[in-house]
Amino acid sequence: MARKAKLQPTDLVDDTIEPGRRMIRLEDKGQSLSDRFLGHLNRLSWRTPLHKLRLRGRHPLKLLTVPDDPLSGDAQVGADMIAGTIRFRGEALDMASFNFDQAPVSPAFQHYLQSFAFLRDLAAGGSRVITAPIAEAMMGRWLERHGTDVTDAAWRGDIWGWRVLFMATYAPLILSSTHHVYRSSVLNALARGARHLERTADKVAQGPARIIAWAGVVAAGLLIHNNDQMLRRGEIGLARAIATGFSPDGGIITRSPLEQLEMVELLAMVRGVYDARRQVPPEWLLDALGKAVPALMGVTLGDGSLSCWQGNGPVAAARVQAAVRASGIIARAQRQSREWGYQRMAAGGTVVIVDGAPPPMVRYRMAGYASTLALEMSDGPNRLIINCGGPGGCGLMSAGLADGLRTTAAHSTLIVGDSNSTALHHDGSVGRGVAEVELQRQELEQGSRLEGGHDGYARRYGFVHRRFLSLSSDGKELRGEDVLIPTGKRRPHGAEFAIRFHLATGVEVTTTADGMGALLRVHDGPLWQFRCRGGTMSVDDSIAVDAEGRPRQTRQLVITGNAPAGGASVSWLFRRAG
Repeated sequence: MARKAKLQPTDLVDDTIEPGRRMIRLEDKGQSLSDRFLGHLNRLSWRTPLHKLRLRGRHPLKLLTVPDDPLSGDAQVGADMIAGTIRFRGEALDMASFNFDQAPVSPAFQHYLQSFAFLRDLAAGGSRVITAPIAEAMMGRWLERHGTDVTDAAWRGDIWGWRVLFMATYAPLILSSTHHVYRSSVLNALARGARHLERTADKVAQGPARIIAWAGVVAAGLLIHNNDQMLRRGEIGLARAIATGFSPDGGIITRSPLEQLEMVELLAMVRGVYDARRQVPPEWLLDALGKAVPALMGVTLGDGSLSCWQGNGPVAAARVQAAVRASGIIARAQRQSREWGYQRMAAGGTVVIVDGAPPPMVRYRMAGYASTLALEMSDGPNRLIINCGGPGGCGLMSAGLADGLRTTAAHSTLIVGDSNSTALHHDGSVGRGVAEVELQRQELEQGSRLEGGHDGYARRYGFVHRRFLSLSSDGKELRGEDVLIPTGKRRPHGAEFAIRFHLATGVEVTTTADGMGALLRVHDGPLWQFRCRGGTMSVDDSIAVDAEGRPRQTRQLVITGNAPAGGASVSWLFRRAG
């Protein structure tokens, strides 16, 4: 029986951050030219006769057991597949003419297909009698094109890692056939894929991809007969990948809540494989889940869905809750992460999430977002203040819009001179900007207080941005102040600034007669009052990306002003009426 790691209240860390606590973004040049060349050379080696020899081995006759999937698929997507159409976040393919190699779909859809994640949805759509022939037909097409031909598109480490887990979990669908040659081909492909992972996993990019690759090795080691040595090597590799892929407080190094969710789902599946073999999972696996789950819960808003950071939209609460249940971890939401960087303030049904760290390093995440010191806010199940979001794995979004969503202006924070707090490059990487973030936090009888500052505008404009936040103990009042302070290292010459608060879809806004405030109405929710001082307030158009990756029209509160050489200060207040 699987063990549950239960987090007791006494296990929680003190929410007070020591004065002067800083997060420093180390010099980050991304992958060097030599690293990129070696990576390309490694992928080319997959096609050599030597690599094909390395993949040879015994043909397994069967799997030792079939693990249960701790997560459920989408029954409607599965029903559509049975009806002849495979759908993925607004994209669709005709099953009759589908070809793994030529499908004109987004990279995200390709990953859904190549990883065999579609098997989970297919299984949810109908009985095994109906779904097995479809699964076998899809498996046959893949074997015909990619079973022996090792290519980037189908044999990438993160894809094979997921594929091992899905092939094993849904073996009853893809191995129902009595055709011995077909069954042997499926099992042999699984074994060859595991050997490929074992030899290449450490060359996969550090972070989620490497964790996924080694997870596939561990699963294969547990499920294929006489694979004890592979299991031992896989456990060593996965433990190492987790240690370097997560921060000490349980957050994924890419700083993406969506990827954090995917890692919890992945590790829950790996844990399920141990359970299926009636083996106790390693302590380091339970420890990783025990840290990752509170970190994941820490970036959820009042409705239970993910807040929007580093490219993800508002992932539905049902998926988050399912992942937490599948993990077997009982824990409280992490209120502040010293390493991952997200701060959670919660009281009286009000939740505020703040990005208190520099953007992730290029070597960990190519598409970084300039969101330092931005916030999101909810009241009960109602989102109030948001960031605009991101593609979240959806392939339908235009490149121009996706780039725009990475900017500081697409986040609820202060922006100077219409410039990003961290430079964003066209290739998706980030450049100079925020290098150091200072945080101080106190939990008082009156409520939570958080003070943060970053140097993203110091080099260009000579100002440090500091944000002060105070959430009352009853959650009815969020006070804030944004301050631009001269650094002393460079004489500032003044600059225009704007403080943006993007409103969630469905929030109606009415400005007050004096133009310095607004009333925010939420459907079936309370009325919130907004006031500001130190700038000029206006209401502009904005967008919010929904859970399907589609942009929705909404509004934003904007406070503008001009900071003289001596700096500037703007105070503001959100107060729940009644």
